Amino acid sequence: MDFIQLVKERRSANNFLPGHSIKKEELNEIFELVKLAPSAFNLQHTKYVTVIDPVVKEKLKAAANGQYKVSSSSAVIIVLGDKKAFQQASDIYAGLKMLGIINKQEYEQMVDDTVTFYESRGQDFQRDEAIRNASLSSMLFMMAAKEKGWDTCPMIGFESEAVKNMLNIDDHHEVVLMMTIGKEKVESRRARGYRKPINEFVTYL
Repeated sequence: MDFIQLVKERRSANNFLPGHSIKKEELNEIFELVKLAPSAFNLQHTKYVTVIDPVVKEKLKAAANGQYKVSSSSAVIIVLGDKKAFQQASDIYAGLKMLGIINKQEYEQMVDDTVTFYESRGQDFQRDEAIRNASLSSMLFMMAAKEKGWDTCPMIGFESEAVKNMLNIDDHHEVVLMMTIGKEKVESRRARGYRKPINEFVTYL
């Protein structure tokens, strides 16, 4: 579908048709597009824990206050933001040096500038950056999934610490979102909620 149609048809699916499995190959097709999402300094802060095991999904359902869409979905995706992504700058920029796009001095300067930028702004900024960049990536995931014929729902109604403990997520990763993906039960869809007119959320100076 074209982009305008894609934007208009993407909805947050609150009810999924059970019994629709999704293959890793299908998810990987989505992630191949998601990896092109923008990220500050190209640090690629976002990581995805993708749960297709029904037993683990049921545990996540409990952490999500028993929301049925968690168990009826084809997969549950935990979106993580890496608060220490800047520490991987040397690895990420190494390809530019290897290809001759930048020289050794430029490479070392890029790494130093990036690390200094994050370290000088402290832990609150690093957490904000993890959330910011993971949110950008998540939106692209939802659009890419819809283009591939899948429906999604971003969720914040879950116990973050319970999810971290269940999935052994370390402390330098922030749990940003839980997303469900599957085939929407369209007949139970509610009308789209009120959207503010442009003049209420856009200011021109």
